[in-house]
Amino acid sequence: MGSKNALVFEDFFPTMVEKLGAEGFMKELSNGFGLLVDGDKGVITFNSLKRNSALLGLKEMSDEEAIFMLREGDMDGDGALNEMEFCTLMLRLSPELMNDSKKLLVEAILNF
Repeated sequence: MGSKNALVFEDFFPTMVEKLGAEGFMKELSNGFGLLVDGDKGVITFNSLKRNSALLGLKEMSDEEAIFMLREGDMDGDGALNEMEFCTLMLRLSPELMNDSKKLLVEAILNF
């Protein structure tokens, strides 16, 4: 995110996982997706991200940063984020969680 007012991502995810467990954390990610989603399309679009980003404390997000976020998480190339792409992107933004991903996967499978 190359703007001089770039957003700073503070990694609260490991603490959230510790407090909520893997299942509770995934529910919170889903809730975050629900805040950003375009209700008509069922995905996070550029417009829905810009319109709703203030709900997550990201009111200073530039157009460039929003586009970067969408491109970074868009695995199927449709220009938007579905819930799985959003959750995957959020996990990728947390280096500490990525290091503990095997443990989280086992916990999630056991709770499934």
